[in-house]
Amino acid sequence: MKILITGATGLIGRKLVTKLLHNDYSINFLTTNKKKINSIPKCKGFYWNPQKGKIDQSAFNEVSYLINLAGVSISKPWTTKNKKNIVQSRILSSQIIYNSLVDINHKLDGLVSASAIGYYPSSKYLSYEETYSCNNEGFLGAVVEKWEKSLNELEVYTNQLCKLRIGLVLSDNGGVLSKMTLPIKMGLGSAFGSGDQWQSWIHIDDLTELILYSIENKFSGVYNAVAPNPVTQNNLIKVLATKLNRPIILPNISKYILKIFLKERSHLILDSHKVSSKKVLETGFKFRFNKIDQAIRDLKL
Repeated sequence: MKILITGATGLIGRKLVTKLLHNDYSINFLTTNKKKINSIPKCKGFYWNPQKGKIDQSAFNEVSYLINLAGVSISKPWTTKNKKNIVQSRILSSQIIYNSLVDINHKLDGLVSASAIGYYPSSKYLSYEETYSCNNEGFLGAVVEKWEKSLNELEVYTNQLCKLRIGLVLSDNGGVLSKMTLPIKMGLGSAFGSGDQWQSWIHIDDLTELILYSIENKFSGVYNAVAPNPVTQNNLIKVLATKLNRPIILPNISKYILKIFLKERSHLILDSHKVSSKKVLETGFKFRFNKIDQAIRDLKL
């Protein structure tokens, strides 16, 4: 089977490509950087630029499945320009894929796309399942709702459309953990705000395995891509400190200070998301890393 991947050179994409090649899949990938077309061994790269409406449609030749991981990072400062790029990088990617499938009259066996648990409003009391109906709370909620609506348009060109709402991805090769561990290593580790906000997470190995599993088991619809046991931020910081053999001696950083420096973007670290993995578990998927201490111990931080 041949799979086309967007975002193949990103944090999740790199790990996923290795897993798919190990399982004897043939891979095409789309990149916005022409210098990276030949950057992934045993894979064939093609150029696209969704913002300019450009794409090499030969990337779809003999492709059965598409895995969509495209999207500008939400961790950049939320300037007006960056906000626009965050939204457009997701919606324009969906639109150019749709237009290409129309142009070449090609129907996919399946499409798996990243989404995010930012779809759900912040709450310290609710546990969210996939049936929750979004109410567009804040910038992140609006982004994810627009993102998923743009993906829904692709349903007519695929037999299965699967959207994975991904939580905090734990990896030792970049991502959010590298930013969280640096101050702890320097003896300056601390949680943010009250620290009792929920963090729904997933080990990167489980995430890439879930993406593969969703293809092989023909997932359709929305699934929360999170491990079964979310933790509070206080607990996460303590587990990281134990792993790094560093004490946590500083008080939590006040949410008011964070709001002064980060403004609206402070939602990224102050929001609370307790998200259920029940639907994924009911498919028979087995998480290798169920608990946070087990997942953190596995990583080289």
